[in-house]
Amino acid sequence: MTGSQAKRIEPGEIDTEVADRALRRVRDYLTSHPTDQIIRVAGETGAENALILPRSVVNMVAFVLAQAAEGQGVSIVPSHAELTTQQVADLLNVSRPFVVGLLESGEIPFRLVGTHRRIRYDDLKEYQRRSASLSRAAADELSDLGQELGI
Repeated sequence: MTGSQAKRIEPGEIDTEVADRALRRVRDYLTSHPTDQIIRVAGETGAENALILPRSVVNMVAFVLAQAAEGQGVSIVPSHAELTTQQVADLLNVSRPFVVGLLESGEIPFRLVGTHRRIRYDDLKEYQRRSASLSRAAADELSDLGQELGI
């Protein structure tokens, strides 16, 4: 990725028991303070040097901890990050040549950096939303047809 890089925690990199304990504490705090939009995280030295975090960031940390507690890896990708065709292929679980075909057909916007294609993460997510919507519509149509035919 160019510009802003993705941050990745590999599966098993965080001790699952430590992650689970931390997750319970974070969830307990969020549950007992449901309206707090700013979370003060006090260290062992006291509240005067508390770390101030937006609630949305604490929710994201809880998600990362939940994945780590299950032994899963996590990647955080800035929405404006640019991906290589191989990174997109890995995210879509398809081949790189298939991704190149999507790019060349105009399904996903891209830009050239020299001879290399770069895809914005936002554009990839938009493609995934469109693709999922088309899949749902096709499944609904197939279901309707099946009902009409009595199968």
